[in-house]
Amino acid sequence: MTSGFGLVVRFTLRDAAAALAFDELVSQTLDGIRKHEAGTVAYLVHRVPDEPDVRVFYELYESRTAFDAHEQQPHTCHFLAEREKFVLSTDVTFLELADGKRGRTGVDTGPDHRRG
Repeated sequence: MTSGFGLVVRFTLRDAAAALAFDELVSQTLDGIRKHEAGTVAYLVHRVPDEPDVRVFYELYESRTAFDAHEQQPHTCHFLAEREKFVLSTDVTFLELADGKRGRTGVDTGPDHRRG
């Protein structure tokens, strides 16, 4: 098992309309990640209860090299350029694995698997 490379990103969005547009941008970006990023182990987007204008991303990559490749993908570059229209603030925390258990991968949590 590789140690991986991870990060958590907290986005505070401008308002409800920006949150809807941001969610659509994320959906488009995830389509590219699913199709073109074998080195992306997990890319999970969370809503925060009682904070409707906040999104938290958890990203895990096989390596720093896989993260760097993710950052160069056209769908990621598009996301990075467009997100600023919707975001008030961004807080990024890079992670270094200390210990844990890695479960099976390959479970798709895409649009067909979302819970309301």
